[in-house]
Amino acid sequence: MAAPDFWNKPDTAKQTVERLKSAKAIVDPVRKIAALHEELAAMVDLLGEDHDEQLVAELSSGVGTLATDVDRVEVLTLLGGPNDARNCYFNIQAGTGGADACDWAQMLLRLYLRYFERNNFAVEELALRDGEEAGVQSCSLLVKGPYACGYMSCELGVHRLVRISPFSAQGKRETSFASVDVQPEVDDIDIEIDWDKDVREDTYRAGGKGGQHVNKTSSAVRLTHLETGIVAQCQNERSQHKNRGTARKMLAARIYQMEQAKRDSELAKIYSEKGQIGWGNSIRSYFLYPEQRVKDARTGYLTADTQGVLDGDIQAFIDAELRRRATARHK
Repeated sequence: MAAPDFWNKPDTAKQTVERLKSAKAIVDPVRKIAALHEELAAMVDLLGEDHDEQLVAELSSGVGTLATDVDRVEVLTLLGGPNDARNCYFNIQAGTGGADACDWAQMLLRLYLRYFERNNFAVEELALRDGEEAGVQSCSLLVKGPYACGYMSCELGVHRLVRISPFSAQGKRETSFASVDVQPEVDDIDIEIDWDKDVREDTYRAGGKGGQHVNKTSSAVRLTHLETGIVAQCQNERSQHKNRGTARKMLAARIYQMEQAKRDSELAKIYSEKGQIGWGNSIRSYFLYPEQRVKDARTGYLTADTQGVLDGDIQAFIDAELRRRATARHK
């Protein structure tokens, strides 16, 4: 990166920067732990027989920080899958529940955007379809950051919300569903697709925000893989050519993920359990009435801090699922 001509090829330079970020995500936490351990050891030597209360308090706080940092590195060791370190395509789809489900999908979108912000992940909106009455019917994002795919794969599945419906005049309790799907962004996918014969392409006018050009021309692209029925769409660029390129990458990633699931028993189990976006298939339930709690059906992890979770504080759920997967692999 110190080479004078490093930025002469922006695309290659960006790839190098991404590689550096991934390497730092592994190395920096370990360096931080080593430095803190050395600092705490020096404090122990200074303490000696003189139990200075201020020094003892600092030492106690430092040990707590060290334990937390070691725990985070332990979680990183669980992200050793072939795609865990990659960026990912992140999709939310409203399910059973009408307007409530679309509103729930929008709440999930806000939750994950807050989580991405907490983890300094870059997010690019690829497509978004509004609900008929409220919320969003579906959305597709490209999430970029160290181990984005590994972390977000833990969220793949159906999410269930129980609350008093704001759309019910009688103030009834309603149950809504939305699903999360995740695919790695892979440039070196070894999969053959005949884009002329195997895929149907539809173009349409992009809705929502985007300016006059986006809304008045058929720049949005929807691709359908005829054999599997898998669909990918992109509308974020003004250029139909760029949207087509992004949609093709998304479609290839989804087909790749499906093929991988056939070979990977754990991944196949996740996909088979996701099933219909409705009753009996949820991985996590969010109860806002009558009690306040969020519980993960896979790990049993439970918290009463519903507002914190809805504001993106979901790392504990992700860590618990990573540990569950590691345990399952070693059985």
